[in-house]
Amino acid sequence: MPGLAPLRLYRATPTSRLSRLVGDAAPYWAHAWGGGLALARHFVEHPDCVAGRSLIDLGTGGGLVALIAKRLGASDVRGVDLDPWAITAARLNAKANELDVGFSVAHAAQINVDAEVVTAGDLFYEQALADEILPALKALAAAGATVLIGDPGRRTLPVDALEAVAHYPVGDFAHAPGAAPATGTVYRLRDGA
Repeated sequence: MPGLAPLRLYRATPTSRLSRLVGDAAPYWAHAWGGGLALARHFVEHPDCVAGRSLIDLGTGGGLVALIAKRLGASDVRGVDLDPWAITAARLNAKANELDVGFSVAHAAQINVDAEVVTAGDLFYEQALADEILPALKALAAAGATVLIGDPGRRTLPVDALEAVAHYPVGDFAHAPGAAPATGTVYRLRDGA
């Protein structure tokens, strides 16, 4: 990313042998997803979104968004994910980059936090989760948080409740190698949505 030293991230590759650690569990957290990539790129291009502000990254996966925010000067940064393997990976990624970010296992829809910025990358990939997460994000926005959502246009994304802020060409978890980039969009939750 321009103007920013690259992060060192533990990721899934054909030779990573993650299956030896996680068995049949899919290591979704070991891939960069389109919404998280869009949020990270947005923060790099607009560091004032996070600099000096507290942030919580819901569905943090391997921690990309949280780590970028911390690198760009966010004050208190935390990431949560339902998957304990994701939290382990995020902690390893934070250590590899010498960044002080707290990570914990929690369901994103049950978070009640006092953070100035709340991010949710790629949490609208299935209807049941979308139905749970949207009210939680609305409650966080009503409490005063700026809620930013990154997504490459999944069908369960509640676009009527969102305002597009920026668009970026990104790869995504489901794309085949060499595929054309998707468009990752950063959204803000509409006031009163």
